[in-house]
Amino acid sequence: MRRHEAIPSPPPPAAAGGSRADWLTLRRLLPYLWQYRWRVGAALLFLIAAKAANVGVPVLLKHLVDALDLKPGDPRALLVVPAGLLLAYAGLRFCTTLFTELRELIFAKATEGTARTISLQVFRHLHALSLRFHLERQTGGMTRDIERGTRAVHSLISYSLYSIVPTLIEVTMVLTLLALKFDAAFAWITGGALVLYVAFTVGVTEWRTKFRRQMNELDSKAHSRAIDSLLNYETVKYFNNEDFEAKRYDESLERLRRAALKSQSTLSLLNTGQQLIIAAALVAMLWRATQGVVDGRLTLGDLVMVNAFMIQLYIPLNFLGVLYREIKQSLTDLHKMFALLEREREVADAPGAPELQVSAGVVRFEHVSFAYDRADGGAKAARTILHDLSFEIPAGRTVAVVGPSGAGKSTLARLLYRFYDVTNDGRGRITIDGQDIRHVTQASLRRAIGIVPQDTVLFNDTVEYNIGYGRPGATRAEVEAAARAAHIHDFIAATPLGYDTMVGERGLKLSGGEKQRVAIARTLLKNPPILIFDEATSALDSANERAIQAELKSAAQGKTALVIAHRLSTVVDAFRIVVLEQGRVVETGTHAELLERGGRYAEMWRLQQAGEAEALET
Repeated sequence: MRRHEAIPSPPPPAAAGGSRADWLTLRRLLPYLWQYRWRVGAALLFLIAAKAANVGVPVLLKHLVDALDLKPGDPRALLVVPAGLLLAYAGLRFCTTLFTELRELIFAKATEGTARTISLQVFRHLHALSLRFHLERQTGGMTRDIERGTRAVHSLISYSLYSIVPTLIEVTMVLTLLALKFDAAFAWITGGALVLYVAFTVGVTEWRTKFRRQMNELDSKAHSRAIDSLLNYETVKYFNNEDFEAKRYDESLERLRRAALKSQSTLSLLNTGQQLIIAAALVAMLWRATQGVVDGRLTLGDLVMVNAFMIQLYIPLNFLGVLYREIKQSLTDLHKMFALLEREREVADAPGAPELQVSAGVVRFEHVSFAYDRADGGAKAARTILHDLSFEIPAGRTVAVVGPSGAGKSTLARLLYRFYDVTNDGRGRITIDGQDIRHVTQASLRRAIGIVPQDTVLFNDTVEYNIGYGRPGATRAEVEAAARAAHIHDFIAATPLGYDTMVGERGLKLSGGEKQRVAIARTLLKNPPILIFDEATSALDSANERAIQAELKSAAQGKTALVIAHRLSTVVDAFRIVVLEQGRVVETGTHAELLERGGRYAEMWRLQQAGEAEALET
């Protein structure tokens, strides 16, 4: 199964909607199925065998009825019922089921394998997309699209291979047999009814597809709204807005209800028209067969055979509208999932990019400019965050970046992690030991960096899992050592389940300080050569802050560290302090030098000291 990742990239799908887009979506699906071509071939052979057995059942039934059509006094009436025909009839019935099950058994691996491969590819691609995409996405709607797309793979294969193709094969066999066995009128009546049936089904289904699509869009919106509200449970409670959220959700459900009713009414129209066509065709066929029996051209068995053929044909055709609608919907859903694969990576590795080689660990920001939001298709920056920023973090040293909110401090961490690329003006770049981070692999870059973010988000798993996430495969002893260094081991050990304690969705069962200490432990466990502390102690009390500051200082010994801080007291020991304001470097120096200079840093220091003194007095 590992070879699934080596699938060649198929052609991209066109915009959703239209038969051309449907065919392109199918074309894109084919390379995934091509891996299982021998299974597809075997499944088709079993399918043909199953349909041949199914068509043979009415033929044997005809001979069985004719064999029992005896006149009173016929000496053959004393014989036992024709056992051979009965056994053959039962055998064909069994073979129909046997070959059908063998077909499904053979093809199950292809169906599940294809769904798994596509889902994994989408999952990997979503992780490869830029942070900008994930900040703009709606999680509920996107996960719904992925869920539907995965289900669409099963539906397309199931409906096409298990319903559409078998019905076409059976129709061909029956029309051929009717034309050869009886006169051509039987085949013409059957064929004409089928053409009318299919045309009516496709036409009405195409017309009502817009109602179904609208219903699905409203369903996704309602789902997204519910997910968003539940993820922000605490905010809803803070503002006592449960009724407001329920009203918004109910409005979405009401729009969904109206769309669903419209979809159902058009479905009823479709089903009624289909049954009318089927009934007319059955009457015409049976009328002609009955007339043939009366005229002596056909036997009673022929009448039974014609009736059995019509029943076998029209039972699957009853579901043609549903099948066509589901196939169209599956193609739309699959297209949406493939569209996620078409989202280009804003940040991608250069072809043949080498691994980052960290020796000393010198980090340089050289003439860095950056803007988050872009207008005119990305050609023009709408909001510039950093302006021609340059500074260096020497090997094994700690450099702190301070400044007011919105100055661009956290943006430096995102750029260093290469969540975004610096504005390409020909000068700006970020280097580690002289290597432009845009020219090395992202995986090797991120292996070399550890971060304690300002806003810590944890997985809904155990404490051990969340700390161990810094280095998957770490032992319990290593996890505990990292927890001790982050001053959280005693808290964990005091809980009933210890390191097996679940932290809840996004870590909501832990306080802000506890989450931040888990994040510190996770980074200490990773033990990379370059560290980023983005307001790493902002959620801690003063006593724990001083203790952890000592641990962070110890952890940063011999490592290159970038400390992003709002509280200036946490960076007084930094090798160098860079003061940012409106995305520009306004001052650099040590704590003492900056105070002596009496500039922006000294003003910030006085304000913070005065604020802390006032807080102590109150």
